[in-house]
Amino acid sequence: MSAVKVGLLECDHVRDELRHIAGDYCEMFPALFSTVTPDWDFQFYDVCNGQFPASADACDIYICTGSKNSVYDQEDWIEQLKEFVISVYRSGKTFIGVCFGHQMLGEALGGKVERSPLGWCVGVHRFQLAVRESWMEPFTDVFNLLMMCQDQVVQLPPNATLLAETPDCPHAMFRVGDRMLGIQAHPEFPKEYDKALMQLRAERIGEKKVELGIASLELPTQEIMFAHWIKKFSS
Repeated sequence: MSAVKVGLLECDHVRDELRHIAGDYCEMFPALFSTVTPDWDFQFYDVCNGQFPASADACDIYICTGSKNSVYDQEDWIEQLKEFVISVYRSGKTFIGVCFGHQMLGEALGGKVERSPLGWCVGVHRFQLAVRESWMEPFTDVFNLLMMCQDQVVQLPPNATLLAETPDCPHAMFRVGDRMLGIQAHPEFPKEYDKALMQLRAERIGEKKVELGIASLELPTQEIMFAHWIKKFSS
């Protein structure tokens, strides 16, 4: 079996004091997919520090990570990333956007991202499917994943298909065409890391919301199921 080249577009890095939990994003994503897709060969691109693939043809699949930045921030690397996402779309390669990456997919292809009027989404959230598609196996129409965001895609790009929503995030998962997928969740986060991040950001998020978010971590999550979905979507 030949290796599948997967380019991880790193849009941020885990803070030094939290890396003992599960490493950086370059360790979290391979850890999530390792048992599901052993043929995936990860290549790492530190895009938030200006390191981009030479072209969209450098990899078969691209995964775009979360970030402390917003997609509407006036940063050179963010503008360059928008152009790269467009080039991936035109190339027909697979793109998976996670949190900031999900928002980047929306913004780059003509949607709109704004700060949510409902504030932060943290902890475990319930995703309800809007449509069922063949790659969603094993199938469930409701699943739980971790979230950590205050921005959301408020307007989908043209020709987008809404796939799932949560009570606090109407456009929680969508695709554009057959190869571009965005998810507002963080399937790569271990619960321990999500809890530490909530505690670190408690003043910004709000003490009550953090308290509820930490309590929600008792609920089961389906990140391995979602990893299977991504494998099938990408094949």
